[in-house]
Amino acid sequence: MSNYRSLSILTLIRGRQDHFDHMLAGLASQTRQPDEIVVAYMQDEPPTLPEKAVCPIRCVHVPGDPLPLAKARNKAAKAASGDILAFLDVDCIPDPEFVRRVDEAFDEDWSGVYLPEVRYLPACKNGWFSAYDPKPDYSRLVQEAVRHPAKPEVFNKATMPIDDYGELWGLAFALSFNTWRNADGMDEAYVGYGAEETDFAERLAAIEAPLFWLGGTLCFHQHHAVHKPPLQHFQSIVRNAQLFRERWGKWCMDYWLDDFERRGLITRYDDAIEVRREPSAQEVEATKQGSDIRFS
Repeated sequence: MSNYRSLSILTLIRGRQDHFDHMLAGLASQTRQPDEIVVAYMQDEPPTLPEKAVCPIRCVHVPGDPLPLAKARNKAAKAASGDILAFLDVDCIPDPEFVRRVDEAFDEDWSGVYLPEVRYLPACKNGWFSAYDPKPDYSRLVQEAVRHPAKPEVFNKATMPIDDYGELWGLAFALSFNTWRNADGMDEAYVGYGAEETDFAERLAAIEAPLFWLGGTLCFHQHHAVHKPPLQHFQSIVRNAQLFRERWGKWCMDYWLDDFERRGLITRYDDAIEVRREPSAQEVEATKQGSDIRFS
């Protein structure tokens, strides 16, 4: 009986073709190739694909506005054929050991959910490709990228248990198809920015699927402009936070909700949010950060 485990990479895209090209170049550089890449595209046309790919690439269309992130992840998972589902944000460039380390992790606990270390890159107008071949310049990536200060350094570890399910975030995580199915995927009632991953973490906790940090690999997050706070997503954050409160009896995204309240945009009660006013276009523009800010 074969012990081979097939592995699907799942990613979502709306725009950001250049980031997508870098991500695919990272996947083409793997020491253990994925068995397939599934792309859920939330735009009118599918993204441009390379003429030659190291594995099959399948595209599925997920229309909707605001961004149907939960629905897109569900549709990508439904289209995937892998025993292991590795979700990778389109902004991330995986290092060459990503797929190998994800596969190896499941020797430890098949029911686990594994989160690799993500490091954040500065803005780079000319991209991150090597000058000598169409692969990412990993020496530059390692030199330029920084870890989020709220996240632990895990690269030199094998795996590390995670007690707080709130650590789950959608940039990069891997789990077996069985665990995804047992958790019943993501709740498609969440649309737009925020909370769908935190809700999924609660589903994972409910089925007692353990979380682990995964060492031995890095994912490099490519820069894009951020807002602090993300006022451009004000409506969906408020809506999704309220939905999460109704689902789980507690709030999520407290840091953004607290900021909204300080600005006089909302009043938050024990179990409800009252919108006092919408942010103005000037307020939204003022929260946009410069190219030196790597994360929100």
